[in-house]
Amino acid sequence: MKVKGFIIKNLKWILLVICLVGFFALAKDVFNKEIIKGDIIGYKIISDFLISDFVTPIAKFITNLGGSIALIVITILLLIFIKNKKIGISIITNLCIITGLNITLKNILQRHRPTDYRIIDETGYSFPSGHSMISMAFYGFIIYLIYKYIKNKYLKSTLIIFLSILIILIGISRIYLGVHYTSDVLAGFLISISYLVIYISTINKLLERDKKDGLEL
Repeated sequence: MKVKGFIIKNLKWILLVICLVGFFALAKDVFNKEIIKGDIIGYKIISDFLISDFVTPIAKFITNLGGSIALIVITILLLIFIKNKKIGISIITNLCIITGLNITLKNILQRHRPTDYRIIDETGYSFPSGHSMISMAFYGFIIYLIYKYIKNKYLKSTLIIFLSILIILIGISRIYLGVHYTSDVLAGFLISISYLVIYISTINKLLERDKKDGLEL
């Protein structure tokens, strides 16, 4: 029972460690220029079951929802509709931090993008996937805010499920379009989940501190 209680109490930190271990395992292979079998298997599954003239425009639309223009527009809309300005600032800060972190990691590892099966043109380094990493952090944080602040259970569940599926589809679209390896996408998801644990914990502490100080939120 003590072990179970410890796991439940520290679940988010255990998740953080697991995701970091997974990320660094992938990063080590990429840094050593090793071929990752999962990259070949991942693309083969998608190419065998998904690629078609019908799916391609859908994949392009979905991938754009993880792009800079869409995320900036969504952020502006959220700032307009969210009354709590501190939450609005936390959304902007989250987007800026995760973007900077992605750029830093890409420049450290400098993995070149796949070239054999590209459907769209893309520049820059490949690992970790920016769309996947930033989408997981951005939409993942929105999911957390929905879970915490929306009281309507039906609306809450619907939005959480929708955004969760969207995050996964954005990652898949990057492999589908041939601009990322499977490991790029997986690594982006893993590092962002670890990051979100830290970011959300920090934001919660700041908001709680403001409440104790008697500040209006």
